[in-house]
Amino acid sequence: MADCWTIRAEVSREVARAALLAHEDAVDWPDDWVLTGMEVADDRPDDWFVEVYLAHEPSASDRKRVAALFHGGSPAFRVSRLENEDWVTLSQAGLEPIKAGPFRVRTPEFPKEPGTLDFVIPASQAFGTGHHATTAGCLAMLAEMKRRGTLVRNVADIGTGTGLLAFAALALWPRALATASDIDPVCTAVVEANAVANSVTLGSRQGEVTMVVADGMADPLLQARGPYDLLIANILAGPLEELAPDFRRSVIPGGSLLLAGLLTTQEGAVRSAYLRAGFRLAGRLVNGDWSILWLRRRRNYSLQRSSASL
Repeated sequence: MADCWTIRAEVSREVARAALLAHEDAVDWPDDWVLTGMEVADDRPDDWFVEVYLAHEPSASDRKRVAALFHGGSPAFRVSRLENEDWVTLSQAGLEPIKAGPFRVRTPEFPKEPGTLDFVIPASQAFGTGHHATTAGCLAMLAEMKRRGTLVRNVADIGTGTGLLAFAALALWPRALATASDIDPVCTAVVEANAVANSVTLGSRQGEVTMVVADGMADPLLQARGPYDLLIANILAGPLEELAPDFRRSVIPGGSLLLAGLLTTQEGAVRSAYLRAGFRLAGRLVNGDWSILWLRRRRNYSLQRSSASL
């Protein structure tokens, strides 16, 4: 195989997201360049890398083209040579289809697999593609909820990213109302494109997904469509703790709350916050260093009560 060169930058999650989406709109991007982006490590969810693979040593103009993806200033790049590698295969390593319960999540390069709930999400949308342990864990937990007889008529996916978890919930409960939200406005176009690719209807009726831009539950439409009998939040531990009172108001008594984005070392603090908010543990899954929690809102529970334990 020919030598491969890479241009790599380590940036924040937000900067990486913006660069990956800018790449989607780059009409002059060379067909033989491969762009990837994901977390630097599982225990560093806010630290990402963006990396370009190409078959020649990058010129100044090549670096300038990559830098153009980063609006507001180019990050520091590290250029490396990888000898005798099948670099296209290497760039896609770890992006093989993911299976979680009945779900299979793949990039467009892979075909559908009969007998699965199949979703196609482009690899450049690495936030929420299913390849991260938290997203895959949420898919598995949704399947477990369905297996245990949970009924869902109204679901919200907070911090939706690609829309995948909202789509998955509708696949399991096809008559539900579904609302997807994210604090980042760029996710609207991502969700819309992925809905088309996966034959998911956008709209406000049963079996359709409504997309809103919101910080947590702070959106009139998100509030008006509640309360929910299933609320999904795959975000970060800090915001999860802060949102506990809002989520209690947004979930019906006896309803389900699926939380992810927290490390196992952060689980105790998150569970304590939701105990105080009136939730109990219904199910728990650990995927790598990450905890996925299924909570149920207690009925007739006082916020002052603290003697029970999750």
